[in-house]
Amino acid sequence: MAEIVLGLASSHTPQMSTSADFWKEHAARDERNTQLLASDGRYRSYTELLADADPALASQMDVAVWQEKFDRAQAAVEVLAQRLAQAAPDAVLIVGDDQHELFGVDGIPAIGLFTGDLLWDLPPDAERFARIPKDIQKANWAAHAEEPDKYPVAAGLSGHLAAALTSREFDVTVMAEQPDGRGLGHAFTFVRRRLHLAPEVPIVPVLLNTYYPPNVPSPARCWRLGEALRAGIESWDRAARIAVFASGGLSHFVVLEDLDRAVLDGLAGGDGAALGQLPAGMLRSGTSETLNWIAAGGALGGLSFELLDYIPAYRSPAGTGVGMAFATWSQQ
Repeated sequence: MAEIVLGLASSHTPQMSTSADFWKEHAARDERNTQLLASDGRYRSYTELLADADPALASQMDVAVWQEKFDRAQAAVEVLAQRLAQAAPDAVLIVGDDQHELFGVDGIPAIGLFTGDLLWDLPPDAERFARIPKDIQKANWAAHAEEPDKYPVAAGLSGHLAAALTSREFDVTVMAEQPDGRGLGHAFTFVRRRLHLAPEVPIVPVLLNTYYPPNVPSPARCWRLGEALRAGIESWDRAARIAVFASGGLSHFVVLEDLDRAVLDGLAGGDGAALGQLPAGMLRSGTSETLNWIAAGGALGGLSFELLDYIPAYRSPAGTGVGMAFATWSQQ
């Protein structure tokens, strides 16, 4: 029977894949953003945020402070990569969000599974690349290869999970062929680009719609989804070692430390009830990727949670930035 041998979770922000002195460029993009999710659950402009910001944040706007936080993030990523290599899983199930990469306005499933044998990372062509903000272009190496790159899929496990989830009354969209011109999203390529997953190890992408209303699953449903994924993995009649990876988060593009710490405390305690009660209105925009962590937490019940680091990576005096977090779950 299959078993889960390791859990991993990591932010995948471009901010941790560019140099620390480049954080000011990410902050410049924030200044043009009129939809910054504030701690009151409302979208604010940068100017509005700045007017209400804690003056103490100004002390965070120092390259030396940024460098220390950047170095901590790189160290945490390296620990994740080492533990993934040591676990030597037969497949990695990745809970991530698709941001108009495989899916688009012609159809965005709340929960999607790919049941084909192969997915391709398709780097953006010159025209698409030119439309990407320049600060994100600098981090493109962490999201996409320079040439098309193939990712084997554990199709047998993916198909089994689709049936297992359906039997538990989850409505799952199943796709067996990659749409022309659409590539595997950065939430899923991250495990190879930054955690050095060997190219021959297959993945199972669980595509969770966190970004695009109205069919965003609630926090409670994401936890139950994780529990159903665990049950599905354990019922697969193959002797396989499975790792589960949660990609993205936590809070961004405004750092919400209280929310992040509540999430991490809930995961540490395996407290699905508390996580399920998190206000959905706070889990929007980039912070919505927290749902990937909640789903993974539901899947990793019974394993021991370890927070490697939490880094409130402020990049502007208005409080914008990313709550970078890195964690593992392991067998006791």
